Amino acid sequence: MSSWNDLLKGKVAIVTGASRGLGRMDALALAEAGADVVITDILIETDEYSEIEAEKYGPMQQVMQSTNVVYANKTAQEIQKMGRRSTAVKMDVTNREQVKEVFAKVKEQYGKIDILINNAGTLDHVSQIEDQNDDFWERDLKVNLTGAYNCTKAVWPYMKEQGGGKIINMASVAGTLGGFGQASYSTTKGGLLSFTKSMALEGARHGINVNAIVPGIIATEAFKMGNAKMNERMIQRTAFKKPGEPEDIANAITFLVSDKAKYITGVGLQVSGGIELFTF
Repeated sequence: MSSWNDLLKGKVAIVTGASRGLGRMDALALAEAGADVVITDILIETDEYSEIEAEKYGPMQQVMQSTNVVYANKTAQEIQKMGRRSTAVKMDVTNREQVKEVFAKVKEQYGKIDILINNAGTLDHVSQIEDQNDDFWERDLKVNLTGAYNCTKAVWPYMKEQGGGKIINMASVAGTLGGFGQASYSTTKGGLLSFTKSMALEGARHGINVNAIVPGIIATEAFKMGNAKMNERMIQRTAFKKPGEPEDIANAITFLVSDKAKYITGVGLQVSGGIELFTF
């Protein structure tokens, strides 16, 4: 029986959108469990074009970049201090050729890719249907849904070749319950759940497990920047009457990508504090 500390010893993981929030915590948790981790994001502290990249992808990215809530290099350095290998790489999940190049380089430098966490996503498009921004609708589809497709397709040949791998897609309760004013976001997250099941079916014959995490209200930097009154309304819908912590998501992911979950595939694991229950 392996301990939690060496649960992922010798594994190589790629985490997208890992410069902050859930992605950063996922990367740290995987490293604590023994994995080498490659951090990818469109925002890197030392990148002179970060401001341009942030402007391209909307207000949330701009706020994170302008307030220095970007920790890609820092996260890689923290992982290195644990004795693991880690690098921070600029990667836009919507750029299919760039994704292929990054994954090929990781395979070359690290020797393999055992784990992919499709975490990169957008969360700042909130409007009722008549006011939905068409450009943001397309952006959300490209980042949240097609981005996961691009990364999964890029890693698939490597996982097939080595006889297995673990893929996690980051969905949301907005994808299972819907979200008022969140047509684009909830649509992409619901799509990820269907994508997860299809990939699980295709992956099983190659030893590839594909699962999704379905987070509820999690106290990330983005959540804390939201409307306090609305946040409290959502918190009161949970059974625990409190938000989850990024560690709650990271711990669930660490389990699902370990051999302790080797017979689990195609699931959308709710890590939501019971927000989907009939609470009152």
